[in-house]
Amino acid sequence: MKHLLVYSIALTFILSSMTTLFAEEAMPFGADFPNLDHLATGEWWNVKVPNEKQRIIEMNVPREQVVAFALYTHDRGTLKLTACLFPLKPSESREARLEFKLGDSWKEVATTKIFYPGWTAHFRQDNWDNTKDVPYRVRHGESAMFEGLIRKDPTDKESIVVANMSCNSSRTKGGRPEIIDNLRSQDPDLLFFSGDQSYHHTEHTSGFLEFGLQYRDIMRDRPTITIPDDHDIGQPNLWGENGKLSKIQGNGDGGYQYPVDYVNMVQRAQTWHLPDPFDPTPVERNIGVYYTSLKVGGVDFAILEDRKFKSGPAGKIPQMGPRPDHINEPNYDPKSIDLENLELLGGRQHQFLKAWTEDWTGAEHKVALSQTAFCGAVHMHGGINSRLLADLDCNGWPQHGRNDALRIIRQAWAPHLAGDQHLAVVVKHGIDSPSDGPFAFTSPALVNTIYGRWWHPVDEKPGLNPLITSPLPWTGEYKDGLGNHIRMLAYANPTNVKDEKQRGDGYGIVRFHKKNHTLTIECWPRFSDAKQGDQAQYPGWPLTFNFRDNDGRKPTGHLQITTDKPNPVIQVIKESNQEILYTVRMPGTNHKLPVYSNDATYTIKIGNDKPEKVLKQNAKPDA
Repeated sequence: MKHLLVYSIALTFILSSMTTLFAEEAMPFGADFPNLDHLATGEWWNVKVPNEKQRIIEMNVPREQVVAFALYTHDRGTLKLTACLFPLKPSESREARLEFKLGDSWKEVATTKIFYPGWTAHFRQDNWDNTKDVPYRVRHGESAMFEGLIRKDPTDKESIVVANMSCNSSRTKGGRPEIIDNLRSQDPDLLFFSGDQSYHHTEHTSGFLEFGLQYRDIMRDRPTITIPDDHDIGQPNLWGENGKLSKIQGNGDGGYQYPVDYVNMVQRAQTWHLPDPFDPTPVERNIGVYYTSLKVGGVDFAILEDRKFKSGPAGKIPQMGPRPDHINEPNYDPKSIDLENLELLGGRQHQFLKAWTEDWTGAEHKVALSQTAFCGAVHMHGGINSRLLADLDCNGWPQHGRNDALRIIRQAWAPHLAGDQHLAVVVKHGIDSPSDGPFAFTSPALVNTIYGRWWHPVDEKPGLNPLITSPLPWTGEYKDGLGNHIRMLAYANPTNVKDEKQRGDGYGIVRFHKKNHTLTIECWPRFSDAKQGDQAQYPGWPLTFNFRDNDGRKPTGHLQITTDKPNPVIQVIKESNQEILYTVRMPGTNHKLPVYSNDATYTIKIGNDKPEKVLKQNAKPDA
């Protein structure tokens, strides 16, 4: 009887524990958020979708289709690959397998657990040989399988092609065949999705699966960067403020509104496959970070988290519009909101960028990537007559943080690629004077059915120094609503947002020409035909620039040097204040180094991959 009592108590305890376990499994983000990601958690197969309009995708797929898609990058000898799966049923294995095709046969190289919530599996292969193509497949169970190709690093190519994409409206369901067909013909070496891959705020797993199904046939066989933006993590806007908890509607106070586990799940799905973070230390409340760099074909891309450390406006500056982040006071002073204690990229990312600008191992050119633009190159927001003076959601604010970031990026003669703004533009930034900063390309929305934007100066006149070769009427030098200098070079306004072929949506292609040290920026409408050539692009594109011109300061003189070895890394430092003017890889052996003050002296450092050796001190420029 005693033994029976003990057995009964033990059984009660086990059943109680199992009940708790299943309760946690059904609500992985806590009892306060019982329906968060509910289409892929708990007894997801029993979830009833009220009507077809609310259905994202079919989640209960045939079991041989549960491996939906994969994302990968490889750099510095490490391959990282994330497989995204449809939700699994209780009886199914929680492991996925990675196989490579070696010769004529497939070999299993790794097994890993499948994370819940999120249903992602992550594979890491060190000592990766990036000189050859390797077919891969991810398997689950007996029959589920997803195949692709790990491409070799295209170091032998003269031009590296990047697709620049963002804002994939979830209101337009179904595939994206017109985009995929064009991308196949353009054959990019790297895909860059800068954010808002999904707008299903509280259903990231199903929303990201929908995105993956739309683009997997181009992602499966080339490296892909996906970085989450505000809508991916379920917010209308994001000022991360180092990870704090946001407590007001619209999140203008800064921080994250949904649980840490949800934010980390989104980041795990979208960014685990990127190279390891520069500094993996989490921010507040243990929210992870992912800022890092990736080299593809000799082009080194800095991947920034431009919203994670940024200050929120509410309670810090006076509200001058209907929202804390919107300014419509025509006589306000932009300097009044540029407070010293406000952050943009934050000290940690400044440290990363400075290290990135000085390390040219395996790199011929450098490019900065982020979620949004370092200016407010937009006049109309949401409607053709909805003029807004300044939008604090862009990286034009706080202005000192914007200028500091651009100064560091300029040190590497790096252009900048971003998205988020739903309006394609190419600008030349100004920091201390017009056009003294780098070029920047903001991609159009892939599918622009959520929030239209327009470039439309109030006086309908071109700025100073317009681009005389452009068919567009409003190019030239302007100040945005935050007082930042920009020179508008191209824009792609929607002409009719009710017509899906006139909404200004599409994507960008950027070609980095290593041999002649130039970059070409292209902008393709969603329903264009790339096989028709440049005439199929938006008016004003393509545009070609020299990498050297990403530093737009006007030289007052030059330092002349000759190096023993060709193509060294050269750094020029102004000695009076130790300002680094630039650190770049210079072609050839005879170098004419621009400087911007004839009454100063300079230190010149050189090296094969880093500026490790002082070549000359007290160098004076030629007049």
